[in-house]
Amino acid sequence: MVSSTPCCNDRAADTACRGVRRRRLGVLLVASLFGPLAPALQAQEPPPATLVLEVERTPDAGVFLSTTVPLRLPRVVESALRKGIAMHFVVQAQVLLRRWYWSDKVQAEATRYLRLSYQPLTRRWRLSQSSTPIAASGLGMALGQNYDALEEALAAMQRVSRWQIAEAGELDDDTAYTVRFEYRLDTSQLPRPLQWGAVGGANWSLHLDGSAPVPALPPRGAEAGS
Repeated sequence: MVSSTPCCNDRAADTACRGVRRRRLGVLLVASLFGPLAPALQAQEPPPATLVLEVERTPDAGVFLSTTVPLRLPRVVESALRKGIAMHFVVQAQVLLRRWYWSDKVQAEATRYLRLSYQPLTRRWRLSQSSTPIAASGLGMALGQNYDALEEALAAMQRVSRWQIAEAGELDDDTAYTVRFEYRLDTSQLPRPLQWGAVGGANWSLHLDGSAPVPALPPRGAEAGS
């Protein structure tokens, strides 16, 4: 008695079935070889860093923000820096008034601009900071400082200490606010050829953000009565 599978009732169908079986065996073989390696490869990736914001509010001076940014440059960014291409960063903090009926209202806003560059002749790093956009040449109203190592420059870029992001008169005493913080690489300042490669490229992605509530002020006269 001769038996056959329904899909392999002739030579052409038999050839097709064999091809399907080969592909399935190939997929199983790849999965058996590389499957156990996947958890190990994932374990090698550094865990995502947490951005912790410290928000301080005083009745006379306003709102201050402090944080240490877990800044890690992508390899392609560091490589471009070492080839003499400057990188621009934008640090922005917004004090938001939450509204359920509409988008959040920006009650106050502060922005910092950073420019990091490497000087191959002197082998030194230069970090410029300004409250206004810095020109591609690095010239203009910006405070600059030189560093001997990239790690020293990055350490300076990571620190945000008592940055005033809102004045006292900009906020109401009895209203709840939220601070939204953003730290990103400004790819629009890259040379044009690099901009084309950076658009949509995960290797050029550097964006950190976080939020925290603004502490409420004590009722007026509470300190005097205590």
